[in-house]
Amino acid sequence: MDPVRSIVARLHPLLKRSVSLGRGDSRLKPQAIGELGERIAREWLWARGCKVLYRNFRAPRGGEVDIVARDGRMLCFIEVKTRTRRSGGRPADAVDRAKQELIERGAREWLRLLKRNDIPCRYDIIEVLLIEGERPEVTHLRNAF
Repeated sequence: MDPVRSIVARLHPLLKRSVSLGRGDSRLKPQAIGELGERIAREWLWARGCKVLYRNFRAPRGGEVDIVARDGRMLCFIEVKTRTRRSGGRPADAVDRAKQELIERGAREWLRLLKRNDIPCRYDIIEVLLIEGERPEVTHLRNAF
């Protein structure tokens, strides 16, 4: 890993700071929590040498991908799942077959728009755990499906 990215990975404020989700009426709404998780995932990928190409891709013919990134020569279609508690199973468990098909459809549409289908690609899931008062926990599941 590039030394600069290594330093950023250790010092980036989103990854180093403890999480504050708010209290009562000022508590972050589920959509805002999801957006924060996606932002943390993008920063985490960048700090590890990946290039984020697009976020929240919605295909004209259906399908969606949270993050499209490049990891070396590999094109990665990434679903981000964010949770605020450890109970209830792993965040990746929420990516059922129907969700996988939606992501795969988005990936096919991305490749169609590029007019390339010879690019090596994979489907990943990034789990982001945001526990009040703790640093974010990020788990990258490569080739998740």
